[in-house]
Amino acid sequence: MNHHAEIGDKIAFKSGVKGIVEKIYTNSVMVKITENKTDQIFEGNKTIVGHKHYEIV
Repeated sequence: MNHHAEIGDKIAFKSGVKGIVEKIYTNSVMVKITENKTDQIFEGNKTIVGHKHYEIV
């Protein structure tokens, strides 16, 4: 079963990054980063994540 996030959902991805979905696209979502336990830097504290690469928390 394939569930996609909705606006406002909290998601996790990339082993230690969490955020809130702000916009939904056909194959991805725009996420406002709320927690980042990695060394990766996200410009503007936002990023795009493909539907296959996150889980709803």
